[in-house]
Amino acid sequence: MPRVFSGIQPSGELHLGNYLGAIRSWVRSQHEADAFYCIVDLHALTVETDPAELRARTRQTALELVAAGLDPDACTLFVQSHVPEHPRLTWLLECTASMGELRRMTQFKDKSAGAESVRVGLFTYPVLMAADILLYDTDRVPVGDDQRQHLELARELASRFNARYGTTFVVPEAAVPPVGARVMDLQHPERKMSKSVSSPLGTVLLFDEPADIERKVKKAVTDTDGEVRYDPEAKPGLANLLELLAVATDRAPAAVAAEYHRYGDLKRDVATALCDLLAPARARRNELAGDPGAIDAVLADGAAKAQAIAADVYHRAASAIGLLAPA
Repeated sequence: MPRVFSGIQPSGELHLGNYLGAIRSWVRSQHEADAFYCIVDLHALTVETDPAELRARTRQTALELVAAGLDPDACTLFVQSHVPEHPRLTWLLECTASMGELRRMTQFKDKSAGAESVRVGLFTYPVLMAADILLYDTDRVPVGDDQRQHLELARELASRFNARYGTTFVVPEAAVPPVGARVMDLQHPERKMSKSVSSPLGTVLLFDEPADIERKVKKAVTDTDGEVRYDPEAKPGLANLLELLAVATDRAPAAVAAEYHRYGDLKRDVATALCDLLAPARARRNELAGDPGAIDAVLADGAAKAQAIAADVYHRAASAIGLLAPA
C-alpha cells in the first residue's frame, strides 16, 4: 500500500476546519494506505507557549483524533518529539536548503510581519516539516492550499539530496481533497477557520454541543440579495455554508445550492448535517476521557512503530551525506 503522512499541531481543541479539511480524509486513508499521523509538538515551539499547557494540549489532541475516527490498529499515531530522528534529519536538510528558499515561504512572511523579534525556528520550521515527511518514505501527503508551498520545498530538498548524494528519499506527492480542504470562518468568510484567531461565533469546535453549532450557523454571515447560488467570489459567506453542507453530505456545492431558495432553510439543514456528522465523535470522546492512560499507551505504541522506520531512513541519509556511523 502507498504510505501517507500528515501532521497536526497540538491545539488542544480541534475545530470543523481541522476535521473537514484534514481529519476526515485521514480516517478514510487509514484503511487505504499505510498511514502515519503525527502530533507536531516541536512545531508548536516556534511561538511562546506555556510548557504545562503544551503537554496538556498534546495529549488532548491525541484523544480528540482517536475520538474523531483514527484507529490505532489501522494507522500509526504518535508525537513528533517522541521520535528523535525528526530534529536529527532536520539538520541534514538545513544543510541542503538555502536561505533564499526559506525567505520565500509565505507563511513565514505572514507570521513575522511587524514582529520586533522572530524565533529562528519560525524561519526554519518548513525544513522540519520536510524532515517529518521524508523520514517515512512517504508517497502521499494530504495538504490544504496553505501548505502546498511547504510540500514543494520537501519535494525540492528530497530531489536535491538524491542528486547530490545518491537516491535516498522518496519524493512525495500532494493529495488535496476537492471540497472542504479550506473551511472558512462563519463570521469572516474571507479567512480560514482557525483557533489562532479569536472568533467565538465563527469557529465551530469539533465537540461543540448541538445547540452551540445551531447558534453559530444561524448567525453565520451571508449577504443581502437573498439569492441562493454558489459563487465563492461574490458570495463568500453563502458559498462557505454551501460547501459545508456539500462536504457533510458528499455532494457538489452547486448541486446543493439548486435545492434552496431561502437562506434560513439552508442554515437549518447545515446545522442539522453538522450535528449528525459530529455526534459519533462526541460520544467516543466521552468514552475515552474516562481512561486517560489508554491514550498514553496509543502514543507509546505509535512512537515505537514510527521510530523503527525513521531510524532506518535517518541512517540511510546520514551515511549518504558522509557521516561516520557509530561503532
